[in-house]
Amino acid sequence: MITIARLTIREAARRRILWILLVLTVVTVALTSWGTGALAGLARERGANELEIRIAVSQILILAAFMFSFVLAMTAAFLGAPAIANDLESGIALALLARPIRRSAYLVGRWLGLALVVAAYAAASGLLEVAAVGLLTGHTPPEPLLAVVFLAAQAVTLLTIAILLSTRIPAIAAGAVCVVLFGLAWMAGVFGGVARVFDADALAALSDASRWFFPSDGLWRGVVYGLEPPAVVIAAQGIDIAEGNPFYAFAPPPLGFVIWSIAWIAGALALAVWSLERREV
Repeated sequence: MITIARLTIREAARRRILWILLVLTVVTVALTSWGTGALAGLARERGANELEIRIAVSQILILAAFMFSFVLAMTAAFLGAPAIANDLESGIALALLARPIRRSAYLVGRWLGLALVVAAYAAASGLLEVAAVGLLTGHTPPEPLLAVVFLAAQAVTLLTIAILLSTRIPAIAAGAVCVVLFGLAWMAGVFGGVARVFDADALAALSDASRWFFPSDGLWRGVVYGLEPPAVVIAAQGIDIAEGNPFYAFAPPPLGFVIWSIAWIAGALALAVWSLERREV
């Protein structure tokens, strides 16, 4: 399993798309941090107080995290989708599994290697953005490491479901389904927040249930909470309309949800193993 994971990491490192993505990430971080620093400097020149500047910078940082969450979701989906499907279609899996390699070790090794890649990318891009913005504006979010952990967990969730789908359907279809599921989960969270503002309890309950079915949106709230300044959390408490804001979180995801998310990933991975073991190679 460890050997398969190591080979998967090497294979990912050889892909041009990954290096292009890294270069684009560095450029994006440079541009967004420069723009944020310029805005903060202009605000100081015009007499804005530091609290107002920090709140404004934090919201830009959350928007940048939202962009990175979509980039990570697509990266995880389109790394995970061909991980098994392409090997099955090309016959590579047949050659590998003809040796004394268990199908479970093969699949878990592929997942582990790709999970390390996407988690490392999430950590590097997230912490680089936070460090660059902090250097140019003086603002540091309250829990940057917590935000990065939830960002990585969101990507691993997409990766796992992509690998599960890739044991049964072509890579392009698996990647597309994952991206659509990610978007639908996020929209369900938005609808749930708006439903709470208008006391639509049935719709709010349906939104909450969708987070347990596909936990990516609930994990996104953990990212927001890690980047949200305490002043914003305190000021927004008791304001109903704040519940409808997808870029606001008054509390981190509860421990029960975090445990469920870990169990969900483990269950999806186990289902992927079960699916591969019952498929003809």
